[in-house]
Amino acid sequence: MSKALELARKAEAVGEVPVGAVLVKDDQIIAEGWNQPITSHDATSHAEIMAMRAAGKKLNNYRLIDTTMYVTLEPCSMCVGAMIHARVSKVVYGAAEPRTGALGGAFNLLDANQHNHIFDVVSGVLADESKILLQDFFQSRRKK
Repeated sequence: MSKALELARKAEAVGEVPVGAVLVKDDQIIAEGWNQPITSHDATSHAEIMAMRAAGKKLNNYRLIDTTMYVTLEPCSMCVGAMIHARVSKVVYGAAEPRTGALGGAFNLLDANQHNHIFDVVSGVLADESKILLQDFFQSRRKK
């Protein structure tokens, strides 16, 4: 999660919402991502999506079986949906997202019985650090 926070700071440095993600397989980071929707002009360029895209290329497979996603902010429905399709095994996140979080913050997308894959979820890992980073970012934006 520390690496994901580092990547979130990288996003913040270029004016993006500070969210970072790393994807781990066999105790090794295989891919990383940070928010890039503003700079890439692509609404789908969330940290988690960027990490999954990089991992898919590295593994030559869109199925990311036996991987763990570490992300600083609770994923949205788009990212949770992508992780379900990619067969990510576990998601570990920092700060909860009460407005758009899809793993219990606003709602839990995994509660739908129709999915053919469900992953384990661990919440609150380095949550305070993640939350403070986001709060500071938005407070500085409001001042501008």
